[in-house]
Amino acid sequence: MDFRPLTLRSYLPPGGLWVAVVLACSVLSVLANVDLDRMQSLAQSRYGPNTAQTVADWRGLIDQISPMPEEQKVERVNAFFNRRIRWQEDVAIWQQNDYWATPLETMARRTGDCEDFSIAKYMTLLLAGVDIEKLRITYVKAQMGGSLGTNYQAHMVLAYYPTPSADPLILDNMIDQVRPASRRPDLKPVFGFNSKGLWVGGAASPATKDPGAKLSRWRDLLQRMAADGLG
Repeated sequence: MDFRPLTLRSYLPPGGLWVAVVLACSVLSVLANVDLDRMQSLAQSRYGPNTAQTVADWRGLIDQISPMPEEQKVERVNAFFNRRIRWQEDVAIWQQNDYWATPLETMARRTGDCEDFSIAKYMTLLLAGVDIEKLRITYVKAQMGGSLGTNYQAHMVLAYYPTPSADPLILDNMIDQVRPASRRPDLKPVFGFNSKGLWVGGAASPATKDPGAKLSRWRDLLQRMAADGLG
């Protein structure tokens, strides 16, 4: 599966194109004021000792992997969340059709949908020192039922690009193994984004660098992340 270039098709995920972009386009400003001690304290006071321990383990992971080669960081982060977080739909978790949880909320609930996995992995890799240019949260159509399946569902993964022209590695909550995109024929990319912008078609430059003005709904998410210690 070729994740280069990404093609924007008639399909858009729930909430639309701009909804998908808002978190990533503000991540750099969020990371400018990280306070993981605050996050640790909130985990204890708001959610209790089990969540506090999960956050402590998560912080330990960041410290351990920060000096490692990036592909090892990718493997470790993918495994951390896939082993600890159980997939569940937003309606069951939050009684909402489309809710993007902060990493703290995801670790507290120990459940999340594909957006929550991708956001948590994305933020963790940024905190571990991976360049934002190498990460793209990517909406895909996922082929269900094997190679002969005809049912495609909306899905989100995190793509890691060692170089701009590389076959990216895909971090996915549906499978535990990190695989190159070329070995994921079940995924059809729709579009990808990070804090630098949104990539569609064959453009070498992002399609937009300032989508935030259209996303007042998602400012709530950024405020919650800031309140959690990520801003």
